[in-house]
Amino acid sequence: MFLHGTSKINEVGHLEIGGVDTIKLAKEYGTPLYIYDVALIRERARSFKQAFENMGVRAQVAYASKAFSSIAMFQLIAEEGLSLDVVSGGELYTAIASGFPAEKIHLHGNNKSRAELKMALDHGVGCIVVDNFYEIELLEELSKNYSTQVPVLLRVTPGVEAHTHDYITTGQEDSKFGFGLLNGQIERAIEAILKSKGIRLLGIHCHIGSQIFDTAGFVLAAERVFEKISVWKEQFSYTPEVVNLGGGFGIRYTEEDQPLPATYYVEQIVEAVKKQVNEMGIAMPEIWIEPGRSLVGDAGTTLYTIGSQKTVPNIREYVAIDGGMSDNIRPALYQAKYEAVLANRVTEKHDKPVSIAGKCCESGDMLIWDLPLPEVKPDDILAVFCTGAYGYSMANNYNRIPRPAVVFVENGVDQLVVKRESFEDLIANDLPLKSKVIQN
Repeated sequence: MFLHGTSKINEVGHLEIGGVDTIKLAKEYGTPLYIYDVALIRERARSFKQAFENMGVRAQVAYASKAFSSIAMFQLIAEEGLSLDVVSGGELYTAIASGFPAEKIHLHGNNKSRAELKMALDHGVGCIVVDNFYEIELLEELSKNYSTQVPVLLRVTPGVEAHTHDYITTGQEDSKFGFGLLNGQIERAIEAILKSKGIRLLGIHCHIGSQIFDTAGFVLAAERVFEKISVWKEQFSYTPEVVNLGGGFGIRYTEEDQPLPATYYVEQIVEAVKKQVNEMGIAMPEIWIEPGRSLVGDAGTTLYTIGSQKTVPNIREYVAIDGGMSDNIRPALYQAKYEAVLANRVTEKHDKPVSIAGKCCESGDMLIWDLPLPEVKPDDILAVFCTGAYGYSMANNYNRIPRPAVVFVENGVDQLVVKRESFEDLIANDLPLKSKVIQN
């Protein structure tokens, strides 16, 4: 059994996180329930920042908020002095509502609307990561209504394929994201912005994928980007103030995963950039990165209550929980794998393989196959580890199942930061039929 962060087994044999008994949390807040280990998030945030300080370079560490967004989460990130990466009007609205410093917000997205861009400009966000020519046209038009230039990064696809799931690979040439680095698109974009009176080209952005366990892809991406920077230096007399090499640093979901320390990713990225800068004889740019999963992924644990069981003789034992693909769609979407224990009986031998079925009306709603547990009983509490990234943020109301609550725990204190949805919440936006149904 691998325990993450402050997780431990307490004196009564229960799983404890942040100094709080998870069975107490299940009784108080109900299940399914997302629990976040705040101390682990703080530790990761500080390790990324400290790594850059140790390397002696100017940097920004921006939390990729698509991993998990909420007002309390954004306030925690602000406390740790990080910047914030948002990818939609909703994430931006949440950030502003949380009081997050607008000048430290970066707006991403491959199809930003006019309204989203205007919201960003109205609030004075620190940077817009431009993804396509359409956005350049929109910003050119919108910038006429503002007194200051709009700072932007241009996102490029460096032609680097990360060794990860196809759905979370973003740096290859055939991608919906960014300007092609190798097909002349990026030069057209640079030329357009350098001619613009309302847009200022702050630098270049790239992101090669997610859940990456080595640094070779980041180093290669940096090399590809700087090869082009040497061309732009001659062609446009331009070198970037900022180079953003994205995120995607892997975490441990199961024993198959072998992630690197956060500091090692940073060290290798900085060394790669320094090497290129020294060879080119240009000023060292500020380096930005965007960790999301690696900040919150293994800080999250989801609790479920076990209900029905089904035995298929000589084939499989199914154990059903009170959640599933409505609160964690990753197994169905990515074939993601997880580890789990019975939180109320952690010390008992986990040696009977069962398959954890969700309650949604889909055969594919299976959370974990062949998970070793003790002899399971109804109302046992199952704790699934490493659900902090893309659990709540991808949660849905399929089958009209309300989304779970979210609780932060730290130093023996628990705090509800997202309320559980009620059935009333589910129908809050529904409207009744006004006209009679006409039947032929």
